[in-house]
Amino acid sequence: MSDDKPEQSEKTEDPSQKRLEDAHKKGDVVKSQEVTTWFMILGSALIFAFVAPMTSAQIMTSLGDYLGRADLYEVGGPGFNQFVYGATISLLSALLIPMILLALCGIAGNMVQHRMVFSAENLKPKFSKVSPLAGAKRLFSSEALVNFGKGLFKLVVFSTIMVLVVWPDRDRLSTIMTADPVVTLELFQEIGIKIFIATLIAITIVALLDYIYMRHKWWQRQMMTVKEVRDEYKQMEGDPHVKGRIRQIRMERSRKRMMAAVPDATVVVTNPTHFAVALKYDKDMAAPEVLAKGVDAVALRIRGLARDHDIPIVENPPLARALYAGAEVGETIPAEHFKAVAQIIGYVMRLKNRSSWRSGN
Repeated sequence: MSDDKPEQSEKTEDPSQKRLEDAHKKGDVVKSQEVTTWFMILGSALIFAFVAPMTSAQIMTSLGDYLGRADLYEVGGPGFNQFVYGATISLLSALLIPMILLALCGIAGNMVQHRMVFSAENLKPKFSKVSPLAGAKRLFSSEALVNFGKGLFKLVVFSTIMVLVVWPDRDRLSTIMTADPVVTLELFQEIGIKIFIATLIAITIVALLDYIYMRHKWWQRQMMTVKEVRDEYKQMEGDPHVKGRIRQIRMERSRKRMMAAVPDATVVVTNPTHFAVALKYDKDMAAPEVLAKGVDAVALRIRGLARDHDIPIVENPPLARALYAGAEVGETIPAEHFKAVAQIIGYVMRLKNRSSWRSGN
């Protein structure tokens, strides 16, 4: 067993998000060649069914024009070079759209399996690529056996498809040499479309099974040992950027919970512009509890929430500063502030009772 490559039996932990991201950066992604082949065959079928007739007509027209004036070009003369150049340009321009469609299908075949990746990792020279021992291991590996099975299966299936599709039209194909060229092209297109459809149905099954297999192999390759999980966690915990981000997330979540509790407050004690402390008290509590506190922008938000929910706001700068410095959110206020806070809460209670009495009358 190698020190830097643990045995698969030791990899018992699912890969972390960092492990998956690192694999993607190195170009180690899920990739089934059969899926790409499926898209290429689909693109070829579309080209054969819809683009090929127009492309063939364009090539025949262009070459017909040149061949019709072939006697005007002297072999070896400057005019002959112009003839070859023009015929080549006409041929390439007619094939441009099919080539672009096939390229797009090849890109789509990769994009459906994984997001875009740019990596030079696979371009780096590796001894294992030229090592006879490593080559022998790859040759007799389970993956090579699977690839051999896939190739054999496709050969059998596609041969069967060719026989089943072509055999019913064997009589028509026997007269192809004497048939009109237009009829011949139509026959070829009809049989070709049948072959493409049957092939797509077969390759769909192959591509689906191969993708599942390749994803399973890739996932196994990314799995981690317990030691790797611990080492990665220690590395991330030691990263000051990660620690700072974690601390920031915790503070944001704590602030959200704190702000969500402000509507339950009994009173908000403030220094008019800098401090705000939201307190809650009812007869079942031993002492008032601090629901939220803040300075400057946070204090402004606390006061705004208090106004939105009709919570009394009492200005008492010394008490607000003392509560902010000496009491934590979720805890009861220090005993030395009981009297001052009791007076404020009593005042708030009297205001509520007076408002209730007035509304009742």
